[in-house]
Amino acid sequence: MSKRSFVLISVLVAASMLLAACGAGGSAAKTLKIVSSLPMTGSSLTQTQTIVNAEELRLAQANNQACGGKYTLAYEPWDDASAAQGQWDPAVETANANKAAADPSIIAYLGTFNSGAAALSIPILDQAGPLVMISPANTYPGLTKPGKGAPGEPDKYYPASVRNYARVVTADDVQGAVDAKFMFNNLGVKTVYILDDQQLYGKGVADVFEATAKSLGMTVLGHEGIDTKAADYKALMTKISTSNNGQPPDGIFVGMVIDSNATQLLKDKVAIMGDNTKVKFMGPDGIQTQAMIDGAGASTAEGIYASVAGVPLDKLGPAGQQFVKDYEAKYGKLTEPYAVYGYETMNVLLKALENVCASGGDPSNRKQVRDAVFAIKDFNGVLGTWSFDANGDTSLTDMTIYQAKSGAYTAVGTFK
Repeated sequence: MSKRSFVLISVLVAASMLLAACGAGGSAAKTLKIVSSLPMTGSSLTQTQTIVNAEELRLAQANNQACGGKYTLAYEPWDDASAAQGQWDPAVETANANKAAADPSIIAYLGTFNSGAAALSIPILDQAGPLVMISPANTYPGLTKPGKGAPGEPDKYYPASVRNYARVVTADDVQGAVDAKFMFNNLGVKTVYILDDQQLYGKGVADVFEATAKSLGMTVLGHEGIDTKAADYKALMTKISTSNNGQPPDGIFVGMVIDSNATQLLKDKVAIMGDNTKVKFMGPDGIQTQAMIDGAGASTAEGIYASVAGVPLDKLGPAGQQFVKDYEAKYGKLTEPYAVYGYETMNVLLKALENVCASGGDPSNRKQVRDAVFAIKDFNGVLGTWSFDANGDTSLTDMTIYQAKSGAYTAVGTFK
């Protein structure tokens, strides 16, 4: 082969490689990575799988692209649970956060599901750019709201002195108060026994419930944390059954997630004190999942109450109704409440990326993405029209109470 032929072939090969990389229309789309960190092992999977489904649905609707196709969006759902724990695992969540922080191609961290997990990952990601974190489910107030949590909260979660964490769901300072008012005003509960799973979320919402209950004039007969690994709770329920001057209380409020042995707790409550008509049983969104009813049994769960932020699916506006239609066309009947929050989490992130590009910014820059998320105002999403405040909290405050009836949760009413 002559030197001239070799040079010509080399030029042609280089040109073909350039065309393959760039395409006929110009430069190649840069890939931006988005990850979620949710418990995909354990009982919460009933809820978290629908969150992942909804996030993938929203990305697919955007053709996995942003900014007119200039960027390709890759999404990876990470598991922060372990088989050993049976729910979210502190070691796994910490490893996830460190992994995300170290990967410069990751521009957003969607999660977590459990507030205790968020408390571990927020500080790690805060020092990584910061890397923005948007949760579809965390509700513990102390993560964001001054004066609503323990001493030092929320500042201790932000070592870089910049907020990197936002959530699309209403916090427990609203939920716990609504639950107490509902039990007192709507169910006629004058005496209550409170249990929690000793986690940040469970104890947090139980503490808010207790404070509100006392302010209403409800008598709190006791408040204690449970052993979530106990074989049964018959001794505990026997004690509670005589806590009201030898009689059972009017109601039991549990601050916990389904993974914290909630179904066994309910089974033993019914075994000792009968069905849920006399001694009312209520909890927050952590037990508002079909797994709670199926795990305890429909007859055992009949009549229990649970609250969830937002309005029922059938009361969502046009955009929300379209989401339900699209979701069910792809994944089947939607019964879990957090799917819509998963969709909105991805929805608001995509809006932030478009805003970065529209302003001439760089969506691969973590700080610019973070700033765009916190600048979201009057967003027309599937949850309605809402804004993030300076703390990263949503302006929406609606809470819906559900009751288990004939093997499914049915909305009872929506409250502010």
